[in-house]
Amino acid sequence: MSVEIQNLYKHYGEQEAVSDVSFSVPDGQITAFLGPNGAGKSTTMKIITGYIPASSGEVKVCDLIVSTENLETRKKIGYLPEHNPLYDEMYVREYLEFVGGIYKLSDISSKVDDVINRVGLSLEKHKKIGALSKGYKQRVGLAQAIIHNPEVLILDEPTSGLDPNQLVEIRTLIKNIGKEKTVILSTHIMQEVEAICDRIIIINKGKIVADKLINEIENLENYFKELTKN
Repeated sequence: MSVEIQNLYKHYGEQEAVSDVSFSVPDGQITAFLGPNGAGKSTTMKIITGYIPASSGEVKVCDLIVSTENLETRKKIGYLPEHNPLYDEMYVREYLEFVGGIYKLSDISSKVDDVINRVGLSLEKHKKIGALSKGYKQRVGLAQAIIHNPEVLILDEPTSGLDPNQLVEIRTLIKNIGKEKTVILSTHIMQEVEAICDRIIIINKGKIVADKLINEIENLENYFKELTKN
């Protein structure tokens, strides 16, 4: 399994954000991780990536324990957070070369060229990030998440701010990536889940309330609303 979570809890003082969450995601599966605002999905994704610690429980990525092998697991993960942090004063190509340097990639220049082409940034690569539209900034965020060829990709609202044409292109890219990598993504767009995901996990009030293959669900939007209405 690429990602394994066992009995995960996360407390913020008296508040229990995540409660006894367990699931695993195999290689080559695109899994939608859904829930209403405040349900615990972003917290869970941040724990998987090692950005925040769990209160208890165990998370493994590619058989490595995140809490004790944090630096090694980060090398295996590509992460696009919901609020995409970028350096607005850097140029697109400059920023991606900087990220490649952090991962100590060999032949950085060719890897940057490749990822720029994959996410459709060829015409924007010499612009400052701050001058880009929200959609193109999202593409830069996706580029930094995949530049080191990670085995696991964690995407939190990956198509936020994209226009209809960009939506189609990025969804196709994610679907193609999912043929060879494990992808966990969060989104509020049910059509997106149906278009690119194999499986859905729903979290509500910190607990897993559903875990099904997409083809097992007749009406995804109604199914989601029913499980998260209270």
